[in-house]
Amino acid sequence: MTEPRTVLPSGRVQPRFAGLCTFGRYPRIEDVDASRSPVDWAIYGVPFDSAVTYRPGTRFGPRAMRDASQYLKPYSIEHDVNIAEVLSLADAGDAPVRPYSNEDNLKGVFEHASSIGGPETKLLALGGDHSIAYANIRATWERQGSPRGGLPLIHFDSHLDTVDVVWGDRWSHASPFIRAIEDGLIDPKRMVSIGIKGPLNTAADLDYARDHGVEIITHPQWQQDGPARLARVLDRLGTDPSYITFDIDVVDPAYAPGTGTPSHGGFTSAEVFAILRSLAGVRLAGADVVEVLPDRDVNQNTALLAAHVAFEILCLDAVSRRTTR
Repeated sequence: MTEPRTVLPSGRVQPRFAGLCTFGRYPRIEDVDASRSPVDWAIYGVPFDSAVTYRPGTRFGPRAMRDASQYLKPYSIEHDVNIAEVLSLADAGDAPVRPYSNEDNLKGVFEHASSIGGPETKLLALGGDHSIAYANIRATWERQGSPRGGLPLIHFDSHLDTVDVVWGDRWSHASPFIRAIEDGLIDPKRMVSIGIKGPLNTAADLDYARDHGVEIITHPQWQQDGPARLARVLDRLGTDPSYITFDIDVVDPAYAPGTGTPSHGGFTSAEVFAILRSLAGVRLAGADVVEVLPDRDVNQNTALLAAHVAFEILCLDAVSRRTTR
């Protein structure tokens, strides 16, 4: 039997409700012997929500996801892969945050993210509001060698998040992707936004993404021909490692009530798992899961769903590495 890359406590020996609460019960990054097993993925929290435009509280999202993730197990039936055997995983704690300035916070999170693990370590950020994606994307872009033209991006969300300015601020959770495109961190022509839905302020809210070549697949469009359309988009993404950003509000609030900007008429939890699993074969550069608001959650449903989404993202990388090897 192959020695696992990530050593996990057995849930049949040590109860899942006991011990240190790290994401997925993965070891703390400082407890991993990187010389023996370099960390493939560092999961870290960004407890920040000063950039929200409606209901606050996602600053408690990373803590809630860690708590819910105690019930995560490492083997995926659908992918037939045990991520603990293929990947060295570690919890890197939380980034320091600066709650009084959106822009200053992103600078601090980026600096912290850049210091985590080694150059081969991929970063999975747990939000916090969606503004934090910018910092993790920037750190990921640099770890990928600052590719000219930017990273391909797979974006799950009810909202496009390409608004220029809200309340005089350019760094809110409505703006991470316009800033990332402007700074060359992501390639809009290799970006797909999946699940967009709900009323907009004006039709012009769609203009920036469309004018820059972003592929927008609304929720109704996905229901009609999403899988076929996504297959064409994946061809356009190419073989370069892609970044996945997942806003929990892409899921219908009947399944994920714990979020600050709920939008009805969305995916079920089973549907988002199916979409994520259909991405098997995509090489990953990094990821984030954001906008979990525990105060509005019911029975920890949203936090557990978000933790499971993070697991599905890690599975994609495990499958990719297993196939390569």
